[in-house]
Amino acid sequence: MENLRQLLQTENSQLAQILRYSLHGIAATLQQAQTEHPLDPGAKLCEEILQEIHNLLQPKSPQPNPNNELKLSQLKQEFDADKDLKLYLGNNPLQSQTDAELWNEIQRKLLRIPEELAATWRQRALTLAQEIGAVEDTSNLYPLPFIRDEIIYPGLSGTIQTKGLSLSQKALSYTQTKQNTDSKDINLLAGYLFFCINFIEIEPDLHHALKSVFSFDIVSLHAKPEQQNQYIEALTERFQRTQKAVENTDALLTLRAWIDIDEAIHSLVFIPPSDRYSWWGKLQQESRRMLKKFVDMANNAGNDVRIRQLSGLYADICALTKDDLQLDCGGNPGEVLACLRVYARINQEESPGRVIFRSSR
Repeated sequence: MENLRQLLQTENSQLAQILRYSLHGIAATLQQAQTEHPLDPGAKLCEEILQEIHNLLQPKSPQPNPNNELKLSQLKQEFDADKDLKLYLGNNPLQSQTDAELWNEIQRKLLRIPEELAATWRQRALTLAQEIGAVEDTSNLYPLPFIRDEIIYPGLSGTIQTKGLSLSQKALSYTQTKQNTDSKDINLLAGYLFFCINFIEIEPDLHHALKSVFSFDIVSLHAKPEQQNQYIEALTERFQRTQKAVENTDALLTLRAWIDIDEAIHSLVFIPPSDRYSWWGKLQQESRRMLKKFVDMANNAGNDVRIRQLSGLYADICALTKDDLQLDCGGNPGEVLACLRVYARINQEESPGRVIFRSSR
């Protein structure tokens, strides 16, 4: 196990990348198998193996300075003091103890705010990093599986050494799942599945609000590991159901399955929830656009289907929802902060939506 860890931590190693991709694939396959065979006699041992793989894949945490002094202290101070950021991120000060951690924490938070404001802050962060001798590095990136290649944010080299973050088709190809590679729809869902599983590993601020796992609150995946496991199992199970429905070419079965997995994808949230025009918001919206495609297919097959993504004032849409969740931060009082599940009417049968909304007080 120690040799695996050393190889994974070897800088600029293609072998390390291949090993990382392969371990992601093994973990994903085992998680999928767990869902299919929950009573298997090897289930407990499998859980321990998954934990070992999880520990191996955790990015190496840089050691703090002996005097705990940050080179990027000015960046931290400015970021924490910005009132515009607090509107989207809440009053949550940065927690990082090293410059490398700080760079990544800030860059990930910028994925949750409107892209124009995020671009301004990315440039400010890079300028301050360059002033203390750090250099933008787009070659040293932590890969997250998805259906396309994209640099999410760069790393740094020079006086600060840290990885950036990217989407990676190659990482997705190493998952070795039973997905139907001829289906772009299933490939997109597989991308979401493995992106979510892997992003959960590196983002301590992630929560879930998936009703089938826990219906009463928005739960931290970092603070509640058992909730993390249950959320991933539910996401995997819904992926499998959707895959089977697409293969059966039943328009209504496919639509209902896609509504369910779209809910699971949108139930992976932050507090406050991300702005819909943020990088994170736009990534999730790709699932909603695909959902509309299946609505059209069901209607073309002779059904009467309508869906509605719920937004605006909560008072205007609450008749279309059930088991909603309330926050006292983010957005404006009385507004919908996130649509977890779309409202649907399928051949006169209504299926309520579910939202997170800001209290009106």
